[in-house]
Amino acid sequence: MGIRYHRSLQVKILLLLVVLLVSGQAFLGCARGGSTPQGWSGAKEAGGTLFLGSMDGKIVAVNASSGARLWEKPLEKPKQATGFGCAPVSTSVAIYGTPAVGGDLVYVGDYNGKIYAFNSSSGALRWVYPRQGNLRPIVGGATVALDKVYLGGSDGKVYALDAATGDLQWEFQTGDKIWSTPVIDGDTLYIGSFDKKLYALNARDGSKKWEFKTGGGVVSTPLIHDNTVYIGSLDRRLYAVDATDGRLKWQTKFEAGNWFWAKPVAYNNVIYAGCLDHKVYLLDAKTGDKINEFDLQSSISSSPVLVNSSIIIVLEEGKVYALDISNNQIKQLTDLKEKVYAPLSISSGVVYVHTQKHDTLYALNAQTGATLWSLPLSSK
Repeated sequence: MGIRYHRSLQVKILLLLVVLLVSGQAFLGCARGGSTPQGWSGAKEAGGTLFLGSMDGKIVAVNASSGARLWEKPLEKPKQATGFGCAPVSTSVAIYGTPAVGGDLVYVGDYNGKIYAFNSSSGALRWVYPRQGNLRPIVGGATVALDKVYLGGSDGKVYALDAATGDLQWEFQTGDKIWSTPVIDGDTLYIGSFDKKLYALNARDGSKKWEFKTGGGVVSTPLIHDNTVYIGSLDRRLYAVDATDGRLKWQTKFEAGNWFWAKPVAYNNVIYAGCLDHKVYLLDAKTGDKINEFDLQSSISSSPVLVNSSIIIVLEEGKVYALDISNNQIKQLTDLKEKVYAPLSISSGVVYVHTQKHDTLYALNAQTGATLWSLPLSSK
């Protein structure tokens, strides 16, 4: 089929999907030798502070300017691995989703099936949900709006909790696991599911407004732009759906060489979509017609960001590129020489990259790629 599988994330995901499709079990995989998933949390910037999950199971607050560690709090360790068939182990908790910040609280869900709210200044725990027991593993990130915090779970449910107390406000059941991060626009929540559907829910009460079915599981985070929802699917196509009624506006006329995993970026009537087939596709936002494509020789699972006149892209192998949107010229900024799966974040011309092997957060100048500071997150 012409697909070049990268020997890392794609192999793990392929094995995972075989299990999901054949057995219906939900897990990110018991790693070799009895270890458990590690996570790939992105960083959320708020008020000059970055919040993200480390690979040794802590939520960490970092000064965005200096890289100084402000505080860190370990999440509750599971008594045994949560994946199906895994032997009991003593391990840290995997954090895949990017935290969310609302008011004086920062929210994060973990693979152990807990949702936490911490004071953003001190790290003091405000609440945890559920109070007793655990949900199924949480892979997607949190979103805060309308005095609620929203997450999806591997049990196929969307949860809405009171942002101040953690009390359950409503839940909505989809047909399969949810790894997608919810997006709120006005009073509507958009989220994808492994049941191949994109859902639009009333964010206040959880009632369904509409659903749209794609040809594959939907794990990426939706992009809302110009009353349109842009979403990638594991059927190797990108879709544009009317945000009001769920009507299909277009789907890509081509089948990509692999899955659309990362959230796309929109600017000036162009959609920039990274793909696991090593390419960045430039698509007309109104028609879906392909304007251009760039083959960067490595998978793109990390969501890119827009800064000034450039789209910043990081490859799984750690190379960072800047695509100039004024002339469609692309150049390499730097090579971190580490695997990167976490989504990028941007603030005041600085790009923040969370790498995998050494669990390090880098602050890069978005124009030059120069490292402004770096901080190892794990204590191990």
